[in-house]
Amino acid sequence: MSEAPKTSLSSQDLNKLRDFLLDNVQRGLAQNTPRMGSRRETIQDLLEKAYAQTKLQLDSDLRKQIFGDIADTLHGYGPLQPLLDDESVTEIMVNSHRNVFVERAGKLIRTDIQFRDENHLMQVIQNIVQPLGRRIGEDSPSVDARLPDGSRVNAIIPPVAIDGASVTIRKFSKERLGVPALINFGSLTDTMAQFLEACVRARLNIVISGGTGSGKTTLLNILSSFIPERERIVTIEDAAELQIQQEHVVRLETVPPKEDGSGGMPVRALVRNSLRMRPDRIVIGEVRGGEALDMLQAMNTGHDGSLTTLHANTPRDAISRLETMVLMAGMDLPAASARQQIASAIDLIVQQSRLTDGSRKVTYISEVSGMEGDIVVMSDIFRFVQTNITPDGQVIGDMKATGIRPLFMSRLEAAGFSLGAKVFMTPR
Repeated sequence: MSEAPKTSLSSQDLNKLRDFLLDNVQRGLAQNTPRMGSRRETIQDLLEKAYAQTKLQLDSDLRKQIFGDIADTLHGYGPLQPLLDDESVTEIMVNSHRNVFVERAGKLIRTDIQFRDENHLMQVIQNIVQPLGRRIGEDSPSVDARLPDGSRVNAIIPPVAIDGASVTIRKFSKERLGVPALINFGSLTDTMAQFLEACVRARLNIVISGGTGSGKTTLLNILSSFIPERERIVTIEDAAELQIQQEHVVRLETVPPKEDGSGGMPVRALVRNSLRMRPDRIVIGEVRGGEALDMLQAMNTGHDGSLTTLHANTPRDAISRLETMVLMAGMDLPAASARQQIASAIDLIVQQSRLTDGSRKVTYISEVSGMEGDIVVMSDIFRFVQTNITPDGQVIGDMKATGIRPLFMSRLEAAGFSLGAKVFMTPR
């Protein structure tokens, strides 16, 4: 018996077929909720039944592709699933349903991946945020969330996003990076790593400053690994992504307010609550607003050894940004008082930068050494000096000690670290 002739469909008819199959499967799932762990198999069965109703004979490869697209839309993240599975991709940026970019090795690359239309993209966004207990709609057109694998998601939709919905997914390596990996990548030197370990163990208050995608969270994870196991750590984040390796950890995550504006737990409330939890260390994923004042007050009242990150391009900019965020707390503090709080609370600023060639490096390690009049005094202990750029765009430079010994050396020595004068000597 001869095989039935294969059916050829236009792109418009293929879209109609996809919509028909998707609608049938969604109704089937709504009528009979699949058992835990059997959702993918149930979707496949429903697809087979719905396809049989069409009486079509599509080419097997095309049929497999359509089934796969629908299964990913319902079970995974649609066209984004292959990018999420690709370990070389560190960031996914959906500018519209036709424009999808990724970051690989620090470089932005446009992909050939597209969504069928705006409705398809919106369906995938809902699939992402609904299982996470978050909502997005016209009344709340943006959302921050965390995927089960730890990846961070931001989605924003019309009317705020003028050209259509946009999604940004920051992926995190499944492999936990350590100091040897950063040294191997050229992100810092062994001497700088020893110095930072001593600072963490000596309970200095450290701020990691950097731009978007510069590697602040990765560095925060690594610095937190130096905290002794015997200490109690409380972490506070908007979307939990820190990978604290110690056992004695309490992880706190913000909760958005309800649709009527009631409830919710912002970062500032969590910082205040953490002070009643007997923390040895408070680790805040990122300070963005008035919680900076609560953090500084905690650092100044016995909760030393705290770690956090913020967005700034230089250590001096980090001080200015902290001052601005303290004033956002609504306490009517004079600017000079805000600077005094910062100078007395913060010991060290570590500047993390993404260079023009996509590499990520610690470009400054700077001590906050006090006040001189109304100015916060800072001293660079280590810094990266760029010397050249190769024809293919690679940045060449050296990480050097500046020759300045930090004023907190006695604290490092009291913690059992004797780094020696050579650590801080400027190489000839």
